[in-house]
Amino acid sequence: MQFGADHVVVRVPATSANLGPGFDALGLALALYDELEVRIVASDDVVVEVYGEGAGQVPTDEEHLVVRALRHTLDAVGMPQTGLRMRCSNLIPHGRGLGSSAAAVVAGVIAARALLADPRVLDSRAVLGIATQFEGHPDNAAPAIMGGATVAWQDADGPRAVGLDVDPSVVATVLVPDARLATSRARAVLPEAVPHADAAFNAGRAALLVEALARRPELLWEATEDRLHQQYRAGVMAASSELLRALRAEGFAATVSGAGPTVLVLTPKDDVRALDQVLAGLVDGLAGWRVLRPGVDTQGARARRVASASSGVTPSGRVQ
Repeated sequence: MQFGADHVVVRVPATSANLGPGFDALGLALALYDELEVRIVASDDVVVEVYGEGAGQVPTDEEHLVVRALRHTLDAVGMPQTGLRMRCSNLIPHGRGLGSSAAAVVAGVIAARALLADPRVLDSRAVLGIATQFEGHPDNAAPAIMGGATVAWQDADGPRAVGLDVDPSVVATVLVPDARLATSRARAVLPEAVPHADAAFNAGRAALLVEALARRPELLWEATEDRLHQQYRAGVMAASSELLRALRAEGFAATVSGAGPTVLVLTPKDDVRALDQVLAGLVDGLAGWRVLRPGVDTQGARARRVASASSGVTPSGRVQ
């Protein structure tokens, strides 16, 4: 095993997990990206430059999450460690339920794979497995890797995921507050057990959501109803919960994005104007909220090798 490149660029999308009823299972990739440039250097030093989201807040040394994931991946395939120069240009908000940590982990794993002479030693399932070791569950990592909508699960052989069809008329709108919420805090308020009726309710809605996303967007409101997690988290994201309630009362398929506090709204394209009219009266009056409409990412994480005199890799060398 050896390196096949010493300079790679990786792009990873934001993700929204759960989508209402699909707790820890369903996810959607959004066309809002973190881009990472990695160079191998001869020294043992690690230098990380961060621009955009997280600048001045995240570590810029070995403790950076991308560096940790990259090094873990190199260890997993028996590659030697090396010095690194890394430039991170981040657009994914941190601590808002848009998969920023999953994006960082996936970026590190994909970067390591792209540096290898034979990236095929790490197939998509291996990448998902390594990413899940960091994340604890694959609901954000799967769409970040694969793009589109995914359903992920874990069995005796580790995490697995499959892609789901998304009707091209489905529009994703994200309402992002200034306030952050740690995933650990959002999980801490969940009960250890829920009523059987609520579990059965969510099982039906999650199944319906697969159909609504793929072929029946008019069913998105019913398909995104949830009784497993959002009601329990209302106390730690009061503004988001109130916004969620108001949007659903108007007939829009609003959900908490991941652990929150961002709110995701899925609508058929024909309903976007009506949504904007409602948002003008709701979000415009709330300080510190942004309305983004990034679109659905369909490619997932992508890497390309950059030309290098030492590696002989051409600029067109792409690693998916």
